[in-house]
Amino acid sequence: MRSRLFVKIYLTLLASLAAVAVASAVFWWHGRGEEESSWQSQRARFVAALIPPDMDRRSVEATLERLSRAFDADIAVYDPHGRLIAGAGGPLSPDILEQPWRHGPKGNFHTMVTALPDGRAVAARMERPFGPTGRNPLAYLALIAGVIGLAAYPVVRHLTRRLERLRGGVDAWGRGDFVARVPEDGSDEVAAVAKSFNKAADHVERLIKSHRALLANASHELRSPLARLRMAIDLYEQAPDESRKEEIIRNLAELDTLVEEILLASRLDHVEKLDAPEPVDLLALVSEEGARNGVEVSGTPATVTGDARLLGRLVRNLMQNALRHGGPPVTATIAQAGSTVELRVRDHGPGIPDSESARVFEPFYRPSGRSEAAGGWGLGLALVRQIAERHGGAVRYKSPSDGGACFVVTLPMHRPPER
Repeated sequence: MRSRLFVKIYLTLLASLAAVAVASAVFWWHGRGEEESSWQSQRARFVAALIPPDMDRRSVEATLERLSRAFDADIAVYDPHGRLIAGAGGPLSPDILEQPWRHGPKGNFHTMVTALPDGRAVAARMERPFGPTGRNPLAYLALIAGVIGLAAYPVVRHLTRRLERLRGGVDAWGRGDFVARVPEDGSDEVAAVAKSFNKAADHVERLIKSHRALLANASHELRSPLARLRMAIDLYEQAPDESRKEEIIRNLAELDTLVEEILLASRLDHVEKLDAPEPVDLLALVSEEGARNGVEVSGTPATVTGDARLLGRLVRNLMQNALRHGGPPVTATIAQAGSTVELRVRDHGPGIPDSESARVFEPFYRPSGRSEAAGGWGLGLALVRQIAERHGGAVRYKSPSDGGACFVVTLPMHRPPER
């Protein structure tokens, strides 16, 4: 069953061809009458000049004889009362004058009756018409329209077939097949729509996979603090103790931090641009976080454009990650590199194997050999990557030659608006 779009496009094309054919036929029909009237008038003057009214009968017969031989025709001249004056060739039927004063086919011959200005009439019968043939151009117009219609069929079908494939891919994707994609062949608007759809489908598929992984990992990570919290509460009810109270508070704080990170990661997944970016003194912000976490900060002043709260979270996560999983001393430095600003947070711990350096930014990454009781790295570094990307930057891990771990965040430098 053909698609409705194909039928609409193809019928529109055929209707356009039919409209052009009809308009051309109407134009030709009106022009044909004028052309034939002009031809009959010129023909009458021509014949009247050959056989003027004062020409005697013998001369008229001689002239008709020459015309009869020249055109291989039967010719006769009649007076205003319909009586035969002279003729040449074969005899003509007496009722020929009763026909309309126009030429037309009769059997295998064409007959023609011409009324002269003085009232006489000249009748002729010949195999080939003398004057316009009177062929109907509608046949030619119909032939041209048919050829164009047949030639346009594969073109229109090719276009609509690509649209059908695009619709099929969208329908499949809408039914939940998030890996469905559509062909991007071509360079026209249909291909542009297909590319836009595939790009949007890739983005949605990544979000869905990210959310599924986040939900699975979060549910797994939440079990440990919840179990510890339940046990601490049970022990505290049996024997209240200050250390058990601190354990309850610590587990609640861990749960609160984890839930906050999950919500922030989910929000950043749906945000491509910052709401209200503003100039931020990165050195001052890092110094403030360093003083709060006991990290030595050095470097040159640098200004970036972004959200101060998110950038503060980025710096805090890097420092706390180094303090928790690395070794002292932990340092942070700010440096300018061309049109970018680099933030380096380094520790002197065991570092990260090169084979796992790309995975440390995955949510809830746990290094190989690390027990479940020791916990993973949560969403800290995953949030660092998200925040850096939302600010037009990037983050990477660098392994220092003298040991430890170093995380480098690159952010574009703030540029004042041009006046």
